[in-house]
Amino acid sequence: MIDANKLRKGVTFEEGNELYKVLDFNSHKMARGGATIRTKIVNMRSGSITEKTYGSSDKINDVRLEHHEVQYLYHDGDIYYFMNMETYEQPVLSKSALGDVIPYLSDDVLVKLSTHNGEPINIELPTSVDLEVIDSEPGVAGDTATGATKMVTVSTGLEVQTPLFVDIGNKIRVDTRTGAYITRA
Repeated sequence: MIDANKLRKGVTFEEGNELYKVLDFNSHKMARGGATIRTKIVNMRSGSITEKTYGSSDKINDVRLEHHEVQYLYHDGDIYYFMNMETYEQPVLSKSALGDVIPYLSDDVLVKLSTHNGEPINIELPTSVDLEVIDSEPGVAGDTATGATKMVTVSTGLEVQTPLFVDIGNKIRVDTRTGAYITRA
């Protein structure tokens, strides 16, 4: 158990048999009373985001997650399959648990899987991934001096703004935190 004023971004805790992760927090000190901690939290199982306020004396049940390196294999409908690189077990996660990381999942990418009591909770992507361009607007000759960009679509369906020289079939490196083009791979 920890005090609510120890909640920080990234802290995982359990409340009402559900696991939550703090996305954002703000501590507000009242003149005479105790502080209130306003948090924006995400349910690790369902992916729903809520805001919740705690008093500074409230106790929170923090949890420790285990982390394993896994490889993305494939998806079947809304179920995504991974393989643990040490034990060769194949944990699965639902589309709702993965949320906005799906456009960065390509074949054989290595990710960090977080588990709680053996239950897969979510994944953490590497800072960049290499994806193949499958659709591209044509570049206009003469626009290269202005630093012009164009929109391309990669194999996972993600749309990325790239320089004009990127064509269909090229592999590009994309930052998973911002979705921005980094370089050709």
